[in-house]
Amino acid sequence: MKTKILTESRALWQLAWPVLIGQLATVGMGVSDVAMTGHASANDLAAVALGASLWSIVLVTVMGVMMAINAIVAHEVGASADHKIPHIVRQSLWMGLGVGVLACVLLNLSTLVFDHLYLEDSVRDKAAEFVHVISIGLPAFACYRALYGYTASLNQTKPVMLIALGGLVFNIGINWLLIYGHWGLPQLGATGCAVATGVGLWLMLGAMVFWISKAPAYRSTYPFTHREAPNWHEIRSMLRMGLPIGVTYFAEVSAFGVIGLLVARFGVTAVSAHQIALNFSSLVFMVPLSFGIASITRVGQALGENDPHRARFSSWVGVGMSLGFALISALMITLFRHEIAAAYTSDVAVQQVTINLLLLAALFQLSDGAQVAASSAIRGYKVTRTPMLIHLAAFWGVCIPLGCVLGLAPAWLPWRPAQPMAATGFWISLVVGLTIAAVALVIYLHRVSHRRLSA
Repeated sequence: MKTKILTESRALWQLAWPVLIGQLATVGMGVSDVAMTGHASANDLAAVALGASLWSIVLVTVMGVMMAINAIVAHEVGASADHKIPHIVRQSLWMGLGVGVLACVLLNLSTLVFDHLYLEDSVRDKAAEFVHVISIGLPAFACYRALYGYTASLNQTKPVMLIALGGLVFNIGINWLLIYGHWGLPQLGATGCAVATGVGLWLMLGAMVFWISKAPAYRSTYPFTHREAPNWHEIRSMLRMGLPIGVTYFAEVSAFGVIGLLVARFGVTAVSAHQIALNFSSLVFMVPLSFGIASITRVGQALGENDPHRARFSSWVGVGMSLGFALISALMITLFRHEIAAAYTSDVAVQQVTINLLLLAALFQLSDGAQVAASSAIRGYKVTRTPMLIHLAAFWGVCIPLGCVLGLAPAWLPWRPAQPMAATGFWISLVVGLTIAAVALVIYLHRVSHRRLSA
């Protein structure tokens, strides 16, 4: 048994580490946007922060919808049905184009919310322009995620890493040129940042197409042999799997966004501490997320081979690896929370609140790692609706209401804290919500895998 666990862990890690570096590079684009516009002007920084809050919600939702491709292709790879994969990929690109265009329209319409935030005219206009420009990258991003799922399901994750790193380098370079107006180019500030990201996403799509066209690993499943009209029946089938995943991602990201808005009423110190703790937690979360993406491939391939025993084993190894990392990260955050806070800010008041929030962040590492690993394994079984309902209930049925009770302590409630707990109250609710999601998803993974064994 020990040998089997080590073998499966090694296989999962081989898939996961390039995905991890690619995810960190993608996060690095957002970090470079904020850091570089912060040196342009306060208005440009505020515009990027506001625009990116909408952009990230839509981007993550699109990523979730397109994640269905991972499981679908992985099943065909496991079944050795290589002849079916090119058709699936071509249809997934049609789906990606439609999802990306719709997301682009919705993102542009969402800028109407800026009219109700009592912003300065200059900040509102810059934020809206940032969103309008960056939205041009959404169709490319959706199609890129279709090819991302295809290549990951063939166990080819290194291209994802290299292309993401190239995208990060491009993003930083074009930011430097267009934000500050170097080399005779116009000084565009926040808009230059949006141009860099939007154009960069199209170049990443082009790089992925080029890689697939040239690498030998794709010859037996090469999807670009001819053009093909959209097959609405198959696209609807993909959407039935993908939309619940997109709603799941939307539920989680929007819940964090709402908490950020609610914490804002407690002043700059609370908001700053919340953002620091959330930013660091998001970076740490990339590791179990990468294990989860790799688990979709391993579980899907095993089921395609009609080997439910290996699928179940792969699922629990993925959960175990995520929990193992979560335990280590929780200990490290607890031990070095003072140093982490000091690395982000020199403000003593912000540091103190951040230190308290990082303790709660350490506490929910286990829950967060377990829920992402379990939900990813369940997607490998092509089951997406029940995890969606679990996430909706955990985040919007428990986390947000409980956060409002603890954080805001509304006077009309008979059962409430004597004083509002501000950011701390909301982070306690995150711990509770994530724990509920983790327990429910682990139980459901057990049922799904057991049901497949019985079948």
